Amino acid sequence: MREEKTNKYGALSNGTKTEIQTKSEKSENQEFKIFDIYETQDVKVEDPALRAYINLQPRLVLKSRGRKRNRFEKAEMNIIERFANHIAVPGHRGKKHKIMTKQATGKYKKNMKIVLGVLELLGKNNDENPIQILVKAIENAAPRDGITVIEYGGARYPQAADMSPIKRIDLALRYLVHGGYDKAFNKKKNIIQGLAEEIKLASESSNESYAFQKKNESEKQADSAR
Repeated sequence: MREEKTNKYGALSNGTKTEIQTKSEKSENQEFKIFDIYETQDVKVEDPALRAYINLQPRLVLKSRGRKRNRFEKAEMNIIERFANHIAVPGHRGKKHKIMTKQATGKYKKNMKIVLGVLELLGKNNDENPIQILVKAIENAAPRDGITVIEYGGARYPQAADMSPIKRIDLALRYLVHGGYDKAFNKKKNIIQGLAEEIKLASESSNESYAFQKKNESEKQADSAR
């Protein structure tokens, strides 16, 4: 029996295809989910400025070990992992830790348990994909304008400035975490319920959302400094 030789692309010498697939082709055909629970194929980012910086690539384990050293490399980190990293520092307000809580241990396992609880609660109380609700909350809570301080003639003046997409996402995640902890600190709600409520309110652009209030405050300050 004559053996048929294949080239490096897995095709026969006469041009016909074989059943040989590379590892990359097999991985592309596999359907992965975040935590093997939540799908991200139908999740849409409506804000065109944030679309390239909200990573929704499905992975079973969201753990990059913080190895983001190059410029703009933070955009390659999954948005769920970035959200979990902000949970570790919930009370950092104005260079001071205003709120100290036992939930802020910095442990990856504990942070991810909180994230899983928040996503489960969002999915239970809503018919929509909880990842889509979180993305919508980030879009609504991300400030587009801010202020910076310039010095001229020995005096310091506020000056309006446009925010970069990465900073917008970081501020939105920080505000969401702060709002969630404010709703749970010394209250009957726990941190999972507080974060789920804050994310839901921000996705609806409600004035009861702490993150949405901070966004409006930042944009109003920028308008007055123009």
